[in-house]
Amino acid sequence: MPLLYFRSTSIAAALSIFTTLAASSPKTIDLPADGAQLRPSSLPGYAKAQANCVICHSAEYMLYQPPNASRAYWEAMTKRMKTVFKAPVDDTDIPVIVDYLAATYGAQKP
Repeated sequence: MPLLYFRSTSIAAALSIFTTLAASSPKTIDLPADGAQLRPSSLPGYAKAQANCVICHSAEYMLYQPPNASRAYWEAMTKRMKTVFKAPVDDTDIPVIVDYLAATYGAQKP
């Protein structure tokens, strides 16, 4: 039996087993509990941040940002989440989310 035939047969068998196992077992992900929640606010961006930001990452992410971050910083971070990480944020929601983040976690205190 040629070596090439043996290798292709072994690869085909391995792929078949892998495909069967992958299709038969459901995929679940158990995430740890969030250590922080978004800080409540009467600003409209609070609800938008709850709906858009924490679906991808924990609210702790905001706590790790510079506490003196400017509005421009938060705007750049929000746009980065949309463009680089493909966050499902509507363009019209970005300004109100930025208002909330800058006022709640940054230098722009109300």
